[in-house]
Amino acid sequence: MTEHWQDHYQRWTTFAHLDPELRAQLDSLRDDPHTLEDCFARQIEFGTGGMRGELGPGINRINLYTVRKASAGLARYVIGHGQAAMDAGVAIAYDSRHKSRTFAVEAANVLGWHGIRVHVFDRLCPTPLLSFAVRHLGAFAGIVITASHNPPEYNGYKVYGADGGQITPATAEALLKHMEEAGDELRIATADEPSLRESGLLRPIGGELLQAYLERLKSCRIPPAVQPAAGDPVRIVFTPLHGTTYEAITKGLDAFDYRHVTVVREQADPDPSFSTVSSPNPEEHQAFHLAIQYARKTGADLILGTDPDGDRLGVAVKNHQGDYVVLTGNQTGALLLHYLLSQKRKNGALPANGVVLKTIVTSEMGRAIASDFGLVTVDTLTGFKYIGEKIGEFEKTGAYAFQFGYEESCGFLLADFVRDKDAVQAALFMADACAFHKSEGRSLYDALLQLFATYGYYMEDLHAMTCKGKDGMANMASILSHLRSRPLTEISGKKVTAVEDYLAGERRDVAAGTTALLTFPKTDTLKYVLDDESWFCVRPSGTEPKIKLYFGVKGASLEDAEKKLAALKQAVAHLLENR
Repeated sequence: MTEHWQDHYQRWTTFAHLDPELRAQLDSLRDDPHTLEDCFARQIEFGTGGMRGELGPGINRINLYTVRKASAGLARYVIGHGQAAMDAGVAIAYDSRHKSRTFAVEAANVLGWHGIRVHVFDRLCPTPLLSFAVRHLGAFAGIVITASHNPPEYNGYKVYGADGGQITPATAEALLKHMEEAGDELRIATADEPSLRESGLLRPIGGELLQAYLERLKSCRIPPAVQPAAGDPVRIVFTPLHGTTYEAITKGLDAFDYRHVTVVREQADPDPSFSTVSSPNPEEHQAFHLAIQYARKTGADLILGTDPDGDRLGVAVKNHQGDYVVLTGNQTGALLLHYLLSQKRKNGALPANGVVLKTIVTSEMGRAIASDFGLVTVDTLTGFKYIGEKIGEFEKTGAYAFQFGYEESCGFLLADFVRDKDAVQAALFMADACAFHKSEGRSLYDALLQLFATYGYYMEDLHAMTCKGKDGMANMASILSHLRSRPLTEISGKKVTAVEDYLAGERRDVAAGTTALLTFPKTDTLKYVLDDESWFCVRPSGTEPKIKLYFGVKGASLEDAEKKLAALKQAVAHLLENR
C-alpha cells in the first residue's frame, strides 16, 4: 500500500515524544497544506553528496530525526564491514550553521549506540580538515554537517570514505538501502554524549589536528618561501564570511610568514544567519563588499574569502584602474595552476606523468596551461567527489601523478593529503602566488592578463534556473527531454561540432555522424561544443532545485570574448524559452 504525505504527517503529529521545537513548527504550518506536502511528500534525497535541504519538520527536511536515520544507515554499513571498521570509527565535523553541532552530536550518539567509535571535533571545522582527519586518524568514514554556501535556512549531512573523499555512487546506494532498513526515523535508538565520552567511544579532536594539517601543507610548499623585499610585504585582506576558516587560515598565513593580514572583523565570528551578506558564497561579488572596503583602506594586494564550510575560495585583486575585481573560479584556478607548475618546473619537481584534473564545465584554459608544461588533463563529471575518485585511481595504478584539481565553482586542490576541495590550501598558495608575482614587479591582475595573452582569452559564465517544488522538478526533466528530442546543429551563428550526452554515455560528432562512448558515470547532463571552441552545458543540480547552464568561449581579446559570451548566453536563453 502506497503511503501518502498525510500518513507521514499524521505519524509525526501523533508521536508523543516529538521534539518540542519541531512540534511548534508543525503547529504553525497547520493551515499551510502546500508546505506540509513538501515537508512530507518524499524522503529527503540521499546521494553521493549525502543530503542537503531546508531545516524544518518532516521527512523531506533536515532535522534531528532525518539526521538520526542517516546515521543509523551509516552505522549498519560500518557494522557490515566488521569490528576493525567499528574500531577505526567515524570522524565527525560541523560548520557554523543553525543546528550543526546538535546534528553532529546526534550522529555520534546513534553511531555510539551501535558500538562504533566516533572522533568528534571540539570546535567548528572546515570540510577539508574533516577529509584530512579521516586519513590522519585512520577512520573508516567521516561525516560533516554542512550546507556549504547555501542560504541560512539550509543544512546538510555529507559522508566521506576511508580515503578522505566523498562517497562513491555505489556506497551511496548501499547507505540508502541501510537507511531504509533502519525504519521509522522517529524511533531510532541513540546513546548520550556523556556516556560515550566516559566509555571512550567518543574521542574529541582538538587543535592538534590543525597543527598536523599545517605541517603537511608547509612540506608541500614549492619554493619554501618567496617573499618580496621586507619593505614591500604582501598585504592581504581575509574574510571567513561568518564560517569555519578563521582559525585555520589566520594560523596558516602566519605559518607561511604573512604578517600583514587584515581580517574583516564584522565577518570574523561564526554567524548561522550570515547577517552581513545576502549569500555566503564567495563566487558572488556581493560577498566581498565589506572586504573591498577594507582593501581600499589597507592597499591590499589580495583579498581572500571562503564559504561557510571552507571548501571554496573566492579571490579579488586590484586592476589597472585601482578597482578591486572578483575573479571567477576559472581565473583563480588558472593563476594557481600556472604558478604551481612553473615553480615545480623551476625546482625540478614536475613529474613527466603529471596530471591535472578538472570537471567538464571548467575552463579549457586549464588544459592549455597543462599542455604547455607537458601535462595531461583529465576531465571528470561535475562534483569534486569525482576528482577525489580519480586521484585514488591514479594512486593505485601509478598511471599519473596528481598535480592539481579544480572546478569552476571556486573549488581547488593542490596537495592530495586532502581528497576534497580545500579553501585553506588554496588561500595559502594564492598568497604565495601573489608574493611571487609581486617580487617580479607585477600584480596578480597583471599575471592573469599575461595568461590570457599567452593561452587565449577564455571567458566563462554560469546561469541557474530555479525550479522549486514538484512543478519545478517536472520542468527540469522537460528541458532535458526537449533538447534530446530535437538535436541542435547550430546556435549563435556557430555550428555544433559535438554533443556529449552523459545520460546516454555517448559523444556524437555532428559533422562525421559518428558516436563514441563516454567513460563517465551516467548523469543527466548535455554538453554542446561549437566550431569556434565555444561550448555550453545543461545540467540539473545534484544538491539544489536548479538547472545550471554553463558557458565557455575563447576570444581574440577580452572584448571579443565578452561579445561571444553574451551572444551565446542570449541564444541559449532564447532556445530554452521557446522550446
